[in-house]
Amino acid sequence: MTRCGAHHIHAGMRSALFFMLRNLGITCIASVTDMAVGYPQALVRRVGHPVMWIGGLIGMLDRRLNTPDTTPARRRANGFVASVLIVSVPTATAMLVDRAIRRILPRWLALPLTAVLASSLVAQRSLHDHVEAVAIQAHDSLPAARRAVSHIVGRDPEQLDKAGVLRAATETLAENFSDGIVAPLLWMAAGGLPGAVFYKSVNTADSMIGHRTPRHAAFGYAAAKLDDLVNLPASRLSALWIILAALTLKGMSARDALRILWRDARHHRSPNAGWPEAAMAGALGIRLSGPRAYNGISVAEPWVGDGPAALRPADLHRALALYRRACLLQTVAGFSAVGMLARHLFARRR
Repeated sequence: MTRCGAHHIHAGMRSALFFMLRNLGITCIASVTDMAVGYPQALVRRVGHPVMWIGGLIGMLDRRLNTPDTTPARRRANGFVASVLIVSVPTATAMLVDRAIRRILPRWLALPLTAVLASSLVAQRSLHDHVEAVAIQAHDSLPAARRAVSHIVGRDPEQLDKAGVLRAATETLAENFSDGIVAPLLWMAAGGLPGAVFYKSVNTADSMIGHRTPRHAAFGYAAAKLDDLVNLPASRLSALWIILAALTLKGMSARDALRILWRDARHHRSPNAGWPEAAMAGALGIRLSGPRAYNGISVAEPWVGDGPAALRPADLHRALALYRRACLLQTVAGFSAVGMLARHLFARRR
């Protein structure tokens, strides 16, 4: 290899490492920003939320491409077209915004501003607050607990007893730790702001049209399959964070988390949600999932875990403590990766 060729390879590797460092820096700042302040409700009322903007695009495509007079085969084909547009339009917009910020602003200001924008795509604080509200209300009032859980689950809460409400909240906490926190941060680390927007577009499409209902079974097929694919690495990583968090907390079992994960995760109705749910059930020594009803139709889902299914508010508080510790471990790991990569780059510079 010529000296010129080696120089180009070295420069390319260095550029790739700087790109990785920038994305990791954005990811860490975004995580801390969301953890500290979340997405202000005043901002939601004034300009909305990025997920709402993506949802508007999805709703428009659903109305135009998924009409009642369209055949199932045509609906499925239209669903593939819609999925491409749902992913490409927001991601391309994010790429333009990211590029504009980097061109207009100095580096020391561009990175934190991008990170603050990206923090809107993470839901650490929001998820914690919603689940904590269920735990607090469950101490005194079942109707109030049902109202609180209705904001975070798709099931009819009126069909749930107190234990069912608490299980639903715990399952949501585990599942959304993966697809609301770990996954957007992982895609952010890989692709910066555009990477996080790409993931959020896929995930929002799945939540809106990726259902096995008469209207969306065909049209939402592509969205559901794409969501399964992009969530696969995060679901495994989220289970790892939960197991490591259980190692650091009294009264929780990392060994049981691993055992239940190995035994029950693959039997879950979702190829991804079963991983963090099984890890959390094992760590807490409880049972999750199990038979349930959607729109009045009973579904015989298998149980996940070995412990009692009759959860108490204290169990949900323990789940929140496990969740907080898992989020903290993830953030510490991110900053550690930034430090190691920065040391490597500056050492090479010398």
